Amino acid sequence: MDLFEYQARDLFAKHGVPVLAGEVIDTPEAARAVAERLGGRAVVKAQVKTGGRGKAGGVKLAADPEDAVAKAGQILGMDIKGHTVHKVMLAETADIAEEYYVSFLLDRTNRTFLAMASVEGGVEIEEVAVSNPEALAKVPVDAIDGVTDEKAREIVAAARFPAELTDQVVEVLKTLWTVFVNEDALLVEVNPLVKTGDGKVIALDGKVSLDENAAFRQPDHEALEDKAAADPLEAAAKAKNLNYVKLDGEVGIIGNGAGLVMSTLDVVAYAGEQHGGVKPANFLDIGGGASAQVMANGLEIILGDPAVKSVFVNVFGGITACDEVANGIVQALELLKNKGEDVSKPLVVRLDGNNAELGRKILSDADHPLVQRVDTMDGAADKAAELAAAAR
Repeated sequence: MDLFEYQARDLFAKHGVPVLAGEVIDTPEAARAVAERLGGRAVVKAQVKTGGRGKAGGVKLAADPEDAVAKAGQILGMDIKGHTVHKVMLAETADIAEEYYVSFLLDRTNRTFLAMASVEGGVEIEEVAVSNPEALAKVPVDAIDGVTDEKAREIVAAARFPAELTDQVVEVLKTLWTVFVNEDALLVEVNPLVKTGDGKVIALDGKVSLDENAAFRQPDHEALEDKAAADPLEAAAKAKNLNYVKLDGEVGIIGNGAGLVMSTLDVVAYAGEQHGGVKPANFLDIGGGASAQVMANGLEIILGDPAVKSVFVNVFGGITACDEVANGIVQALELLKNKGEDVSKPLVVRLDGNNAELGRKILSDADHPLVQRVDTMDGAADKAAELAAAAR
């Protein structure tokens, strides 16, 4: 889960990272009182989850409270790289002498954590990595040892921070690591980390991505979710504890196991090329359990997507046998019918593995008009794509 800048700032302040005062608003008129509280002058910053705000005109300096109202009015409603600005943050101004970059992130390739730092901050770090890679220090961080004073000084030295700032930057790095660990983050980034005219080091802008898999031990993180921007189908699936991701296609996918679902996406995309470019409409993993209620929940989400023209249920029976899945499908369709749901889209079902023959017999005996049984994965994918193309 990516956070807005103001949310990152609040997390930084919570843990003691030096930040400037700031408040978030969603109407231009509210900027007047905030600017007054900040001393009159303020920086008005668009709150969108993308970079390049400054270049797009989403960051403006307001000279006084009335100017803050005008600047907030100019920024609210802007489109920045496809993101509409619904909120702006007013922050204290700073006397910036120099700009730096620091971050901690999960290094999936090397299965460790990584610190990155540069004395060339204030610009998109990707540009620095390409144009001047030696200016970007990359220092692995051990998960057990973390960022000790010694590790922080190693990072500072690798990035060649000014000697007179070493102690301050070391403390900032150690505190940012605390944010990274205690908040179950995947990324904690400060760009720019600035040196002010009086020699202080302050985090002027922040970017934080949180690990949603850690939500069970981070109950406070639910309040940070941008529910207004969430896809309604994904939100509904989350409420039902389903692993669902909306995609841009026409064939709804249900499978048991992430690997099988990923493979199903591939075979449907491949089959769809033969039927006018039909694509998968979603990722939905119902996991090891395939009870009638779980299957009904999955079908309800997928059938609620107007883009879906057909559904492909692809199950490999293991611990959960295929006869249980087949019964779940039959009962799920009945449950949805009894709820008054519009179940009118064809389902292609492929069962393999434990008790596959019995599962197939259950589906054949049920003889549901919407269910077609195909016994191979490629064949089922082709049939689902064909049905979706025909319903376009």
